[in-house]
Amino acid sequence: MRILFIGDIVGKPGRHAVQAIVPQLVQEYSLDFVIANGENAAGGAGLTPDTAEELFGGGVDVITMGDHTWDQKEILQIIDREPRLLRPANFPQGTPGNGAAVYDREGLPPIAVLNVMGRTFMRAIDCPFRAALEEVEKLRAQTSIILVDMHAEATSEKIAMGRFLDGKVTAVVGTHTHVQTADEQIFPNGTAFLCDAGMCGPKESVLGREIAPILERYLTQMPKRFDIADGPVQFNGALIEVDEATGKATGIQRINAVHPG
Repeated sequence: MRILFIGDIVGKPGRHAVQAIVPQLVQEYSLDFVIANGENAAGGAGLTPDTAEELFGGGVDVITMGDHTWDQKEILQIIDREPRLLRPANFPQGTPGNGAAVYDREGLPPIAVLNVMGRTFMRAIDCPFRAALEEVEKLRAQTSIILVDMHAEATSEKIAMGRFLDGKVTAVVGTHTHVQTADEQIFPNGTAFLCDAGMCGPKESVLGREIAPILERYLTQMPKRFDIADGPVQFNGALIEVDEATGKATGIQRINAVHPG
């Protein structure tokens, strides 16, 4: 089984790149399942029903979220009824939506996806480690193939989550920093790991945003509007190969492509 995990999708340029590139990758790599972090997909912050449908229509099977989950109020229209949309499982009890789900595909064993969010340098929420372990125990009763989006700022926290879940899940892939790391590996007990998948957003930018306003903000400390940049779009992700019988990862490689924008 081959699963593609796409890094943070940034605005309309990122969505258009997904629509153009994902179908090509499905053919090239014979992909079985596609996961994407969509917390920046609507104008660079949050997700709406329409932008979610764009991503699903472009070949994404599951959208995960993060600290920008609630930036677009329209998400409340779908988050409780759209099983393909996940928010971090360690949001407080009673928060709308779900943090994990199991998906059935014809001819394949069930595939589970879990979304958790870190706390280091981020907002105070429930413990991601305890939440992840609780969810994984439930998911493993249904399938051994479990993919985790660890949405976090600190590399140490992401690596710690990967080590914590080694042997319990198929893969732990980090999101949030928009910068793809070069540490793809399979841990000793069979869990694939990548500290950050990167982003699907404008290449000539600062994390997908226009460069000049961000530089001015750093130089002056005055408030600035950070619009989405233009131009070619970099498409970052990770391709994970899975042993269907055991749920263990047999390979992981970084994916990089460029869309003209």
